[in-house]
Amino acid sequence: MNKFGTSKERQGIFYGWAVLTAAFTTMVLGYAVRNSFSVFYPTIVEEFGWGRGSTALMFSISVIVYGLASPLAGSLIDRFKPRLIISLGACLLGVGVALCSLATSQWQFFLLYGGVAAIGLSLIGWTTFTTIVSNWFVKKRGLVIGILAAGFGGSLVAAPIAQFLISSFGWQKAYIIVGVLPIAIIVPLCSFLIRRSPEDKGLLPDGETKKSPPPEETDEPHKGERGWTATNWTLSRAMKTHQFWLLFLIAFLIIGIAEQIAIAHQVYFFRDVGYSPMAAANIYSVFGIVFMLGTLCSFFSDRLGREKVFLPSCLLSAGAVCLLFLIRDTSHLWMPLLFAVCLGLGIGAAGPVFYATVADLFQGRHFGSILGTITTGFALGGATAPWLAGYLHDITKSYFLAFFILLGSLIASAVLMWLVAPGKIRPVPATLAQRL
Repeated sequence: MNKFGTSKERQGIFYGWAVLTAAFTTMVLGYAVRNSFSVFYPTIVEEFGWGRGSTALMFSISVIVYGLASPLAGSLIDRFKPRLIISLGACLLGVGVALCSLATSQWQFFLLYGGVAAIGLSLIGWTTFTTIVSNWFVKKRGLVIGILAAGFGGSLVAAPIAQFLISSFGWQKAYIIVGVLPIAIIVPLCSFLIRRSPEDKGLLPDGETKKSPPPEETDEPHKGERGWTATNWTLSRAMKTHQFWLLFLIAFLIIGIAEQIAIAHQVYFFRDVGYSPMAAANIYSVFGIVFMLGTLCSFFSDRLGREKVFLPSCLLSAGAVCLLFLIRDTSHLWMPLLFAVCLGLGIGAAGPVFYATVADLFQGRHFGSILGTITTGFALGGATAPWLAGYLHDITKSYFLAFFILLGSLIASAVLMWLVAPGKIRPVPATLAQRL
């Protein structure tokens, strides 16, 4: 067998699935730590008597630090062994969150949760694992990024667990427990299983047994579909395309503003209208469960094309947000549940399709840096949105304006993806085969 494993048929289960398993587990644990903020948030406000806007700032700082660190994470993954970077990230995340148990001032939460833990999460987050799994899978890219995104959805399901820990042990001990878990599980798991690319195991992407000759790479500007595919994409070259900046704006709007408002303030909103803390956490977990199912719907983008799944997902999410304007009390439980189902399904599918689109257009040796830079768009939106939603509530005593912003972000994202038109630039393999 040569270094690409092409001299004989591959035997056994493709090792890429082991890499995906480790990545999925890391996504669940890593993002569960950050997304538990929605459950700790009301408790911290009550404990210290701080305003919602100023307290939500710790989440906003976390998001912007995470996003600004993403280009660094992408660059490190491009240059060094992923196992080392992931282990470092898990330790920073766990230590930062565990030390929050000692915090008594807002600046301490800002530093530990918003700074140290956020840098750790950036090293084990979307940029890192999208880069890795995109190396292992090409034809099934939409599916596997959907599975990876299901890990993010799984992190939302952990909300009742976090609430149980707070109710049983207090928020300080709960923070310690939440901080220890990523170190104890992620470090050994990823050290054992993660590899950068199939070549490291003498394999080809998707478990193929024959290596297809790639188009000859060129540093010249792309011309047509083949020219785009053959372009040796660097960060500077990608930034000269309008598609890069449209994707940057989509990250700002749907993953930054829309998703982060929904995650940070959803539990508090349902508590405001009368639901108990555990009931509100359970509604949030329904959102998380359906979010996981929604991410798997990204599989259809491998068959139909990216925008044909992304646009309906945005519109379904927008419809779900409209329900929030109608919820006034606890008399109609079906409305919060329908909201959780529709938003989870819609925004769950949109996220991985977006990341698959970025990988389709800019895959290559410098993809980590490109994706990390696009992720700063998410950081700018995600840093602003949780604080702004809390601030608007403080001055209006309502989430109306915040939900209106959420709704507009979803609709604008659909329009921008239509303008990107990835199916015209680089069709997914299934639709390309239909054309031939």
